[in-house]
Amino acid sequence: MPVSKGLVRDDDGLTRCWWGADPEDYRAYHDDEWGRPVADDRRLFEKICLEGFQAGLSWLTILRKRENFRKAFLRFDFAKVARFTEADVTRLLQDPGIVRHRKKIESTITNARRACALAEEFSSLAAYFWQFQPPRNERPRRMTKAALFKLDKTPTSTSLSADLKRRGWSFVGPTTAYAFMQAMGLVNDHLEGCMARDVVEAKRHRFTVPSGGDHS
Repeated sequence: MPVSKGLVRDDDGLTRCWWGADPEDYRAYHDDEWGRPVADDRRLFEKICLEGFQAGLSWLTILRKRENFRKAFLRFDFAKVARFTEADVTRLLQDPGIVRHRKKIESTITNARRACALAEEFSSLAAYFWQFQPPRNERPRRMTKAALFKLDKTPTSTSLSADLKRRGWSFVGPTTAYAFMQAMGLVNDHLEGCMARDVVEAKRHRFTVPSGGDHS
């Protein structure tokens, strides 16, 4: 049941962002994952790769195939994926459980090699990515549906995208970069009034931002 613009009260009595109410796959993702700060390198690598696979598709399509992707790409252990060969590309193109798109598959392997270099330079992928938390003046004063719709890309996501591309990554445009930032907790884009917003904000407050590198 809609309770205000962008918010829905579900049959469990909880108020959620409109997109996280239904189907059940989205509800679990909204409640338990989206926006919670992540410092695990494999999860960060997984998410930015899956955001790349999503290009032109819905996130629900990718979410429902996520376990297949994890199996196909060795739980997104980028040190292992970096060693994939053309034979692995051929194997993955025959895997009906994932999105069989040659350029996206090849991009994931190339990005894994770039991830290895980033982890060596910054001590971890987390230390690199968390430098791209946006400044306060880039954030809306209140997170409403209207405000959220203006945030498909931001100056910081554009900077992250440009830096990754400079380092040889692909399928990491500014919109993809911002979706990654939303999901991994670099920002809290749950709407005001959503049951998850305060929970996520508390987790972000307690979160220790990874360090270990310096980007310019």
